[in-house]
Amino acid sequence: MVTAGYPRSPSSKIMTAEAAAEWRHTVRGALVFTNGVFDLLHPGHLDVLDRARREGSALVVGVNSDASVKRLKGPERPIRTSAERAIVLAGLEAVDAVVVFEQDTPFHLVQVIAPDVIVKGGDYSPETIVGADLVTARGGRVVVIPLVDGHSTTSTIEKLRG
Repeated sequence: MVTAGYPRSPSSKIMTAEAAAEWRHTVRGALVFTNGVFDLLHPGHLDVLDRARREGSALVVGVNSDASVKRLKGPERPIRTSAERAIVLAGLEAVDAVVVFEQDTPFHLVQVIAPDVIVKGGDYSPETIVGADLVTARGGRVVVIPLVDGHSTTSTIEKLRG
């Protein structure tokens, strides 16, 4: 039995870009967007996602497809498939929707869902955030969240490999 206020199932949060664009119209208040690979979820990821969600009423997370991760990070990545990464992200309370995208950047996804706020971690600047110009042109905001020291997927992978 499902009761009011019960968390949505993670699988219901995973959407196509087109479905996310339709869902976006049901969001009251500011829609926040962030994106990344999210290969091995760590405390730094959780901090950025939690703080991103606090910037608006709902958070959409764009996740790089397996093919785009290979192009961007090399043949040994990703560690987890896009389906695995998407379901883990969708299971987080802070995340309202997850969209896997095939391109190397989320530019098209930002165009389609038209977020009010775009957020990235502190290894970016507003000038280097893909889609920031689209958001600010519509009167939206760009937010850079300082990174949590000592947490990165690459360093975790290196540590595991010894």
